[in-house]
Amino acid sequence: MLSTLARAATRRPLTFIGLWAAFLLLGFGLGTGVFADLSDDVPDVPGTESDLADDYLSGVDPSGESVTAVVAGEPVSDAALRAQVERTVAEVREIAGVADVPDPYSTPGLTARDGQALIIPVTFEGGLSDEAEEEATDSAVETVKRIDAPDVHVSGGELLGRQLGERAQEDVKNAELVSLPVVLALLLVVFGGLRAAALPLVIAVSGIAGAFLGLFAFSQVTDISVYAIQVTTMLGLGLAVDYALLMLVRFREERRHTDDVVEAVHRTVDAAGRTVLFSGLTVAVSLTGLLVFPSVFLRSMGLAVAAVVVVDMLAAVTLLPALLTRFGGRIRPSKARTEDSEDSEDEEGRVFARLARFAQRRRVAVLVTVVPVLLLLALPLTGLRIAIGDARQLPSNTEARQLYDSVDAHFPKGTGVSPVVVVLKPGTDSATADRIRALVPNAESRRLPGGNTVVELQPPGSVDGGAATGLVERVRDLRGDEPVEVTGVAARLVDFRAMLADRAPWAALTVLAGIFVLLFAFTGSVLIPLRTIATTLLSLGAALGVVVWVFQDGHGAGLLGGEGLGALSVTAPPLIVSIAFGLAMDYELFILARMREARRRGGNHEEAVVTGLRRSGRVVTCAALLLAVVFGAFMTGGFSPILQIGLGLTLAVLIDATVVRMLLVPATMALLGRRAWWAPKPLRRVHERFGLREAATSERSVSTNA
Repeated sequence: MLSTLARAATRRPLTFIGLWAAFLLLGFGLGTGVFADLSDDVPDVPGTESDLADDYLSGVDPSGESVTAVVAGEPVSDAALRAQVERTVAEVREIAGVADVPDPYSTPGLTARDGQALIIPVTFEGGLSDEAEEEATDSAVETVKRIDAPDVHVSGGELLGRQLGERAQEDVKNAELVSLPVVLALLLVVFGGLRAAALPLVIAVSGIAGAFLGLFAFSQVTDISVYAIQVTTMLGLGLAVDYALLMLVRFREERRHTDDVVEAVHRTVDAAGRTVLFSGLTVAVSLTGLLVFPSVFLRSMGLAVAAVVVVDMLAAVTLLPALLTRFGGRIRPSKARTEDSEDSEDEEGRVFARLARFAQRRRVAVLVTVVPVLLLLALPLTGLRIAIGDARQLPSNTEARQLYDSVDAHFPKGTGVSPVVVVLKPGTDSATADRIRALVPNAESRRLPGGNTVVELQPPGSVDGGAATGLVERVRDLRGDEPVEVTGVAARLVDFRAMLADRAPWAALTVLAGIFVLLFAFTGSVLIPLRTIATTLLSLGAALGVVVWVFQDGHGAGLLGGEGLGALSVTAPPLIVSIAFGLAMDYELFILARMREARRRGGNHEEAVVTGLRRSGRVVTCAALLLAVVFGAFMTGGFSPILQIGLGLTLAVLIDATVVRMLLVPATMALLGRRAWWAPKPLRRVHERFGLREAATSERSVSTNA
């Protein structure tokens, strides 16, 4: 298949380039429409009690969405300000689609005790169409913003999703402006020429277009989270550069042995293209674990990121060969080695060869040093907590965060925190209802059509803190068999955590089994996949442990533009684990491909390991550095979940590409010896028949740095 694609691309390069140009226009034209339709509803899990109760309320509760305005910065008793506020409240009440706007001066709790701020809640009618609700929201915001006060902020409801979408678009744009020039500069250092350095950026831009287009397509059938934009774009950009780097290094090597550019392209795809194919498959398989969870957010993220991986992979094996056919003749071949033999060590590979031999000779010392350090870094994982979070996750210059800060500065703790919502359906025992109301002081009740009663229990502390989730669990314990359901933000978090605990073992089993099968198909060994999984879990645990230490416990979070929040975002751990695992497999395959080549040429086991590290070490290191640059650029936005994901992926990539692949891999391979490539006879026969492998390369096609 790869050979067929490569030959088609080299026969009709302009056709392939034209098709990809059309794809880019589509991605940056139609695909960017996804920014207008993003959701911040992460923890919803279809079929859970909180989800079913919320759907039930939507059908029987006549009230609709709401937004909140805060006016602060001067005494609210000022006659001129009061006149403005009262006039504004009256005007907002007249807007079509607005159901209720209480007077902040006569409604208890809406005026701050210090007299420096007031809250104006705006509730819309239920059952409005999306267009009508958007028009009503925009009119209400425009009217409130006309109040002449130092601080006037409006957010919440559907407006919050829009604000987050605009922020995500701005962050992606800024990250691209930061990362692309830095990546180009690093590629210039790697290749020493502008033509070769520019080609990975072309593939990277294709990856970004694929991210936008994939997300837009999924947004037509399901909700797309605001978090998806940064995650898919950063991964699409990073993987595209990785794959293009691997292919270009191999192409420059092949150019040393043939003046025929087309033949060099064919050899490149036959060799490195197969590694790219397997790398893409391993990343995609790692993301299948997200599909095991019933969460719409996790499933949509898994599908969207997998789609981006496929786009990157296809661009690397179709667009890049077409571009090389047209422009590859102007790209300088890589430098020849000092000797054209298997045992020669060029300057570029000498450091990696020495590292490999050191780790082989001192394998026990390496293991007893590196493994405890990684386990120590992973230790904070034992206290991992996840939460939905509040506006503190947002950068300080966002509207929602400014509103939160104003409320926090002028009102009692807990003001504006979403309540635990209890639905008492017809037939609920009155004694049970009374016990539920007694759980908190000043519980609010309201009757709904059909004999339903809604009780709102205001928890102390944050919306998803221990007090709020504990309140949910106490209500569920008290109700017994009564027709009582609990929903709200805290209830959704409780159900989300339960879903993760229930499905996580199955997700892990799915991913590990898929990775094992792919690595067995690539190597023909059963021990190498097991060794790879074990060492990868070590680097992944260390990276995630540092993220917990920084963003949960608050050690140094301010240096990265965040703060310690007492818990990680519900989005961070599953995404870090699934994506980082796939990226680690990328580097493992880069190295294993070269080890296998050396072994097939008759080298002994130890020298095959050294040769594999020597020839792949530079690519792995450069790829990890480039990915770190990309992830770091996306962390400049200051959005806490993205900071957590970015730091976790950056650390996982760097630890894996250096400590694990350069030290643990040769040390563990030395411990296993020739047994590393062992498989039972039945499985060997299966691999001989069905195993996928790189095409054999010519004896002359021996790389020093790919």
